[in-house]
Amino acid sequence: MTDRRSAREFLALVTDDFTELPHPEGRSAPDGPLGWPGYDAARARAAERTGEGESVVCGTGHVAGVRAVLVAFEFGFLGGSLGRRTGDRLEAAYTYARAHRLPVVPLVATGGSRMQEGMLALTQLQRVARESALTREAGLAQIAVVRDPATGGGWATLGAGADVVLALPGAQVGFAGSRVRPPDADPAAYTAEAQVAAGSADAVVPAGELRGTLGRWLRLLTAPSGDPAPVPGPLGARDLPATGWDAVRRARTPGRPRAGAYLDAYFTHRVALSGDRCGGTDPDGMLCGFGEHAGRTVAYAAQTGTATGPAGYRTATRLIRLAERLGIPVLTLVDTPGAANDAAAERQGVGAAIAELFGVMASVRTPVTTLVIGEGGSGGALALAAPGRTWATPDSYFSVIAPELAAAILKRGPAEVEATADQLRLRPQDLAELGVIRTGDQLFPGTGDRRSGERM
Repeated sequence: MTDRRSAREFLALVTDDFTELPHPEGRSAPDGPLGWPGYDAARARAAERTGEGESVVCGTGHVAGVRAVLVAFEFGFLGGSLGRRTGDRLEAAYTYARAHRLPVVPLVATGGSRMQEGMLALTQLQRVARESALTREAGLAQIAVVRDPATGGGWATLGAGADVVLALPGAQVGFAGSRVRPPDADPAAYTAEAQVAAGSADAVVPAGELRGTLGRWLRLLTAPSGDPAPVPGPLGARDLPATGWDAVRRARTPGRPRAGAYLDAYFTHRVALSGDRCGGTDPDGMLCGFGEHAGRTVAYAAQTGTATGPAGYRTATRLIRLAERLGIPVLTLVDTPGAANDAAAERQGVGAAIAELFGVMASVRTPVTTLVIGEGGSGGALALAAPGRTWATPDSYFSVIAPELAAAILKRGPAEVEATADQLRLRPQDLAELGVIRTGDQLFPGTGDRRSGERM
């Protein structure tokens, strides 16, 4: 369990100039809408204990220089539960954010909906969800910080429903609170760390690092740009491969620069988006996030040279959709022998995950720039490639199928694999002649900046 700071103590942790927003205060019937005996007295005790009139404190403040609307739950006020007045305050805060074009930062610490208000309390979740959806449609970022505890509908709307979810170490996070779980439930499954592992949260951030981390996210997600991301320069070989098999051999060389090296060279700093929000992560197959390049924010989705799993494709889809909503250009790096094709990948819906990514790439409105930096293995690689805006480094290849598999399908022996690679025309210069990729001086010295084909 983490330390349970009050709402205002937590606000002081992330901003120095918090200013509370005016909040509506309507009249309510004695002991609330259900006439719950002792409800008014419980509220009065909560107010005396915490100094707050409700379970949420809403206002504005600068986080590392970026002004945002901050929504901090006060767990000491009836367990940070959501009631009708809580909904009034949240609606007013989100409305203010949209009117002033500000990102929203929910600082979530809640046990769920308020029993003493019955279904009227539970329906506040629909109200909050609508405000979040309207804010999303307005192109404004929502970055949640989940504290201890973050359970019930508050986690399922303001927390898990945010664009980016940061969590405090050891925080209790989950839909089911501690008193309503099955008695044999593993408590480790209801933690911040478990939510990150399951792809439902992006990172665990210690309280002392929160202001800086939150500030980096806010700066990056509030800097839209209509210009495409520049193509990274090649970090490996500069001369073109002589044969198809030479291209394959280069791309498979263990010492060839991989995604991490390209991202480090391209960005001055970056933050990682993690998880597909469907129960999975693929940190070994796909790197996603946002970074700063030449003073501009660029989103990135980069394959790492291994087989990409379903969660990797879904995380890339999540990233591109978020970048599109926020008006941020995208850079994708293609490097995979192909999509994961084992039984586990099939059970996790690898085909559907690839199909979803293909659809997003075909329809996305924000500009996407793609660089093939290694292996381009079939549809598992093509799904991450931008139609008409794909380049390739000299130590890469792109093929409908691996040469070995093509030879096997054609019933050719191992001695014919190299010749098959030539027939597939998978070298970068072959791809340029076929109109599959674009070229430029930074990739093919001396070619100028010409375009060989419009569509892939």
